[in-house]
Amino acid sequence: MRTDVVSVARAVGLLLGVAADGAFGDPRRRHPVAGFGQVAARVEKAIYRDDRFVGVVHAAVLSGGAVLLGVVVERIGRRNPVLQTLTTAAATWVALGGRTLAVEGAAIGRELDAGELAAARERLPHLCGRDPETLDAEGIARAVVESVAENTSDAVVAPLLWGAVAGVPGILAYRAVNTLDAMVGYRSPRYRKFGWASARLDDLLNLIPARLAAALTVVGAPVVGGSWRGAWQSWHRDAAAHPSPNAGRVEAAFAGALEIRLGGRTVYAHGVEERPILGEGRTPDSGHVTRAVELSRVVGSLTTALAALLALLRGRRS
Repeated sequence: MRTDVVSVARAVGLLLGVAADGAFGDPRRRHPVAGFGQVAARVEKAIYRDDRFVGVVHAAVLSGGAVLLGVVVERIGRRNPVLQTLTTAAATWVALGGRTLAVEGAAIGRELDAGELAAARERLPHLCGRDPETLDAEGIARAVVESVAENTSDAVVAPLLWGAVAGVPGILAYRAVNTLDAMVGYRSPRYRKFGWASARLDDLLNLIPARLAAALTVVGAPVVGGSWRGAWQSWHRDAAAHPSPNAGRVEAAFAGALEIRLGGRTVYAHGVEERPILGEGRTPDSGHVTRAVELSRVVGSLTTALAALLALLRGRRS
């Protein structure tokens, strides 16, 4: 198949995958990412040792398997532009989490606005791994805004960017690594060594997507009545203090765009972290949760257009 035809098929596939995610959200049954997680858990159970090298093997075997599957699917699809479009669309749909992120975030925003704190606490674990019982309404709002910001990069921007530059192998490899990081990439006693490789690989794959997400947050802030200047200033002033080399960029940009303060004491199941303060202004409330979801959608739309364009341009240069 000619290179320009491949690039068009990839671009259209990305657009169709985004449309499928927007229309249907995550597959309700037999989600491939959940299936991958089950396989990863079995591999972990079989080989786990409190050892960094074993963790490297764990990450290499599972992410390598995802790459191999992606290469096979991509090669089969190259024989037919329609097939490549469909396989790219399917991989994109599976990897994206934009609709689920927006639905869950908006639902918590409504519950907080209605004063239904218990319902908001019950739903919070759908978005992040914090202990909801320790959080009041402001704490839940802060957790949701931070999670929406981080997952806009992880579950929307990054899969689309990797799909644009590396097709199905890029999409599957990224989602595999990101899933492994979510499973074992913690600074807990069990995973401090074993999960090191998965966490560092996830950091590497998100270096560019996170910064792109922050930049698009600056661009999209005025669409939701936010401050592009605040997003830019907070990103460049506060992000480096965050323990994550990537999440802090997007969270800081969201904080500045919405003119709020994020960060502070954060309670997880594995322990307590004191996060740096990101942004300036008031603490977030239910209204900021709703605006964060809207901003996430804007960033997702901008990324979709950029990814499709990038896929087309790469084909022309090849």
